[in-house]
Amino acid sequence: MSVAEARTLSVRNPRTGAVDFTFEAASAAEIQAKAQALRQAQKGWSARPLSERIEVMRRWSASLKRHAAEIGAADGADTGGCHTSQFTAFINAASIDGWCDDVTDILERNLVDGRSLVMPEVEIRSQLVPYPLVGVISPWNAPMMLSLIDAIPALLAGSAILLKPSEVSPRFVAPLMKTVREVPELAAVFDVVLGDGVTGQEVISNVDLICFTGSVATGRKVAEACGRRLIPAFLELGGKDPVIVTATADIDRATTSVLRGGVYATGQVCYSIERVYVHESIHDEFVAELVRKAEEVMLNDQDPLNGHIGPFIFAPQAEIVARHLDDAVTRGARILTGGKPMEIGGGQYMRPTVLTDVNHDMLIMREETFGPTLPVMKYRDIEEAIELANDTIYGLNAAVIAGSEEEALPIAERLNAGGVSIQDTFLTFAKLRKIGTHSFGVSGIGGSRTGPESIMRFLRRKALMTNHGAPASITQSRPADVAAAAPSTR
Repeated sequence: MSVAEARTLSVRNPRTGAVDFTFEAASAAEIQAKAQALRQAQKGWSARPLSERIEVMRRWSASLKRHAAEIGAADGADTGGCHTSQFTAFINAASIDGWCDDVTDILERNLVDGRSLVMPEVEIRSQLVPYPLVGVISPWNAPMMLSLIDAIPALLAGSAILLKPSEVSPRFVAPLMKTVREVPELAAVFDVVLGDGVTGQEVISNVDLICFTGSVATGRKVAEACGRRLIPAFLELGGKDPVIVTATADIDRATTSVLRGGVYATGQVCYSIERVYVHESIHDEFVAELVRKAEEVMLNDQDPLNGHIGPFIFAPQAEIVARHLDDAVTRGARILTGGKPMEIGGGQYMRPTVLTDVNHDMLIMREETFGPTLPVMKYRDIEEAIELANDTIYGLNAAVIAGSEEEALPIAERLNAGGVSIQDTFLTFAKLRKIGTHSFGVSGIGGSRTGPESIMRFLRRKALMTNHGAPASITQSRPADVAAAAPSTR
């Protein structure tokens, strides 16, 4: 299908299963026109002093806070009532404010001004030049937050943004763009195109750099398309995050941490806990307590603002989860609580599901499930636990819960993951601008999207070299002079 064709796309309501939202996919001409306009406006945006860009971004933060309720309602309609939706405006406003506080020092630390180490008469100064147009292709889970996590530092770096959100969850765009239009300087360099994968391909054809969050399969296609154009691609892809619970762990603490880490947002989070390894000496007690706590979790099918977890945002994801459960049971796993997704009022819901007697022959221990499942596997010793945790193609995040931090830390240091939560799970948000991390395996490529250096993804560093001495003359040097001066090798 050509992106030039007029196309109306339908959006399913995750709570009712009904199509209650439609939109026109952007045409190739529209995408090209927006890209050209953004490029033109970016020249003035990047020429502004950093202090002025900061002031513009702070006004945007204030606008997000003013429209927080409307944004939360729209994002909540996209996700079926995820907790994160209700405070997503404040999450993004806090991100803007934090970057505004930090960005001046971060960029100054990345500037160079001094003499050359090998040619002392040469002075070297650096210049940071932003990529003109950054394309952001964001996923259907946490739709607004994951649309802006890369866009915010890119804007402060001086780039313009062309955003293509997921066609599964586009309702947040209208209130988001209302806040953007309240800040005219920002509106000139931030725009959105709606559409599907075909639209995303056209976005890649019109930008200078891509940030993509999504599945490994789609990430490969994005990387290949960027490779053909020789433009940078920063990809955060899937995960199959493990947690190791040692024999000395406090079972109450461990089960509380693991349950939230596995079922928050119905398990539709890239850093959800998807594999649980528990020492054999506490396995049965751990499982019994995990089951008890899982059965206290309430669905929000009656009211999106009540209950603990909502429906599957993307209906086909429920089918993947069901297939993983069927495969596990067929291969000998036991479901102790919960079960497969079920339809309630047209939406696909699923209770927290705890499984035992699992092994690495099962899909639920090898492929990304992206649902509220907690497969628990016992291990004999720490060496086996580490081997099992690292037995994966993924490497996004992991966790270790032990009797003490001193016991947990050496284990965490041996896990192949970009971030490891210790004595808890789900701590990924804690690192944000504090530390940059890299994914292991197929969980992503490119520079870190967290940490102070994450803004450097959007900047190219130039070296400006000034010779304060006499220039070298080609007529005063001959190959024979060099040969005569060379030390003898005999």
